[in-house]
Amino acid sequence: MKNRTKYLLPFLLLLLIAGCGKAEKQTENNQDKEQNMGITSEVITPEEAREIMNQEDSYVILDVREQDEYDEGHIEGALLLPYTEIEKRAGEELPEKDQLILVYCRSGRRSAIAAKSLTEMGYTNIKDFGGIIDWPYEVVKD
Repeated sequence: MKNRTKYLLPFLLLLLIAGCGKAEKQTENNQDKEQNMGITSEVITPEEAREIMNQEDSYVILDVREQDEYDEGHIEGALLLPYTEIEKRAGEELPEKDQLILVYCRSGRRSAIAAKSLTEMGYTNIKDFGGIIDWPYEVVKD
């Protein structure tokens, strides 16, 4: 029995090391595929988002909160598309998959989920600027 244990432990360690290397390689391969496909989802600051809004002509500001939150105050020109409806409505609401899309929510959690969903759906130019609670500029109310 001791002889078996003597060989079993190194064998199990070898399997564990080999498995970890395979998982790391798979992660690298997925990242390479995303880069090669031009998929980007970048986190930016509210200030960087505002700079884009001031300099660019073609972009979508995407508010992924709920209607009542949007009505309380949103960034002027923002399209409301709750993050829970992204997969159902994005194709209709956001037909150009290479369009620059600036995503925000209340605190940043939902915008991160929405940015990931959009990226997985093939949208290639997503910038997540977090939550409106960090937006130091004016908002409009409906």
